[in-house]
Amino acid sequence: MIRTSVITAALSLAIGGFTAPAQAQQQFVTIGTGGVTGVYYAAGGAICRLMNKDRAKHGIRCSVESTGGSVYNVNTIKGGELDFGVSQSDVQYNALKGEAQFKDGAVADLRAVFALHAEPLTVLARKDAGVAGIEDFKGKRFNVGNPGSGQRATLDVLLPAMNMKFSELALASELKPDEHGAALCDNKIDGFAFVVGHPAANIQDPTTTCGAKLVSITGAAVDKLVVQYPYYAHTTIPGGMYANNPEPTKTFGVVASIVSSAKVPDDVVYTLVKSVFENFDDFKKLHPAFANLEPKSMIKDGLSAPLHAGAVKYYKEKGWM
Repeated sequence: MIRTSVITAALSLAIGGFTAPAQAQQQFVTIGTGGVTGVYYAAGGAICRLMNKDRAKHGIRCSVESTGGSVYNVNTIKGGELDFGVSQSDVQYNALKGEAQFKDGAVADLRAVFALHAEPLTVLARKDAGVAGIEDFKGKRFNVGNPGSGQRATLDVLLPAMNMKFSELALASELKPDEHGAALCDNKIDGFAFVVGHPAANIQDPTTTCGAKLVSITGAAVDKLVVQYPYYAHTTIPGGMYANNPEPTKTFGVVASIVSSAKVPDDVVYTLVKSVFENFDDFKKLHPAFANLEPKSMIKDGLSAPLHAGAVKYYKEKGWM
């Protein structure tokens, strides 16, 4: 979806009597992210901010687009309507293998660019819902996420492993991430799932506003999933990170990453990667979820698809590969 805008300026000035010759070319690239209150949108915005800082030199203007999440981003990259997108490691794996959400066809041209932050499956419940584990949502109103989102994809794997079905929920709503916190506090749902890096405003708001409680996701089914699927790992949300949740919350999760297509030119991917890593200290300050990122881990952790050739060129120049 790389677009070139050719602006021909032919401005005749009556006084000076000349025509200003101007034929400036600029490329435009778009990064698909997620809901506007999530870390995906913040990540895309951070990358575009750094890329646009030097657009006078490289001629590429980056814009960020709020989308339905991981699956949507990969499918839209496949369709040529996005140049880059943020995707969970499991969605990336399924797309490349033609499994789960992509059983109708693998995305053979999918390419990894770099990994971002860890993303645990995060479940919140109303403080009066009587929920201690995810199995306690049977018969209750639970937001499973919009189709194409990372949390929906994760629940599609987790619930069957726990011998649970969506039909056992009193309500399986499909609210978007920017809607589920308010719905919880307004007593329209009893809980929701969200795959996100921490800290996240989407979790902070309901824990502060209505005392929502983080729910641990542990047990034999989770242990089995972590062994079975290489893109999953156990993780812990620190106690005290969110209001009214002083104890650590054990769960499991994936890794968010930037992906693209082999069809996107090498120089464009190289420019994006260079913009981030040449300003890496600034990038890490743009969101708390990025604070502990390390470049050498970002070029291998959670990357199921082959690295894009444009990214490889930069990583080799830096001696990281």
